[in-house]
Amino acid sequence: MRLGGKRNVEGAAGQRGQPHAPAGPVASAGPGGPEEAPTWVAPGEPIISLAGVTKAFGSHTVLEDVTFDIPKGRTTAILGPSGTGKSVLLKNILGLLTPDRGQIWVDGDQIVGMRERKLYEVRKKFGVLFQDGALFGSMSLYDNIAFPLREHTRKSEREIREVVLRNAELVGLLSHMKKLPGEVSGGMKKRAGLARAMVTDPEIVLFDEPDSGLDPVRVAYLDELVQTAQRETGATFFVITHNIDSVKRIADYMGILFRSRLVKFARKGEMLACDNPVIQQFLAGRPEGPIGMDEMADDTVPAGRPRPGTGPATAGGPGGPAAANGAAAANGAARRTSEDQSS
Repeated sequence: MRLGGKRNVEGAAGQRGQPHAPAGPVASAGPGGPEEAPTWVAPGEPIISLAGVTKAFGSHTVLEDVTFDIPKGRTTAILGPSGTGKSVLLKNILGLLTPDRGQIWVDGDQIVGMRERKLYEVRKKFGVLFQDGALFGSMSLYDNIAFPLREHTRKSEREIREVVLRNAELVGLLSHMKKLPGEVSGGMKKRAGLARAMVTDPEIVLFDEPDSGLDPVRVAYLDELVQTAQRETGATFFVITHNIDSVKRIADYMGILFRSRLVKFARKGEMLACDNPVIQQFLAGRPEGPIGMDEMADDTVPAGRPRPGTGPATAGGPGGPAAANGAAAANGAARRTSEDQSS
């Protein structure tokens, strides 16, 4: 992979002189394996860029040579079967994990190898909505939403109240502020988590399987809230999920991970029209195709034999951190000394 030099895609210059993968058509992995490492360079100014990101745990490769740009001020979704490294990708972007190879830029800062003090400041640019909302069970919804402001700002309680109520109104929770998380539904917990993720006005909001555990109607309501929040704030939203209907509603750009590799990343319309067999099978939800019931079982494929859809790589990795919220969650999880395994 070539790094360095000026980029010029649709008239856009490289962000703050950072190196990028070369511009050009998106490469996608065909049935006999990828013709070249998949790369995609965002039009305009990207807010996050990944170049050749590879991560393994022992002999188990979770991400292999992942390269793409996340456009600023838009909603991007990464999909893929369970165990394909989506959560590991998110944790590398947050700096909670360090890739074995490759580089990651966040708003112009190269975070791989960055000192913890500086990384702590970079993480303040993020808000995070975790799978289960990650609310504090002993705190009211009001105090949960206020938590990042009390932890990371010097705002007065009067200022905090104004911000909390504004975000609570955005997600339709104004009449439930005194309730504990155990007293509200799963959908309301997700809405409180979204309000908390947005409360510090982050430049980037990360969503880790935001619709898990919700029925289709509640998912549709949550998608409307996500669209409204993105439109009103102009923040960059980055979603990892396997809910195809949700992605069709909210995403501007999307990519698909399979067996540790990025199969393709492009605008939503291009992805939906793509004839790649992995993408077609996943988006259609069909059992027939290169995606098997148990991807881990495919590790028995003999060495040197091409795998459908990608090169010879495996998938999986650790799951999301048991953290609180947004910047507070990211910085708190960074201090953990162990990594939990999940999909």
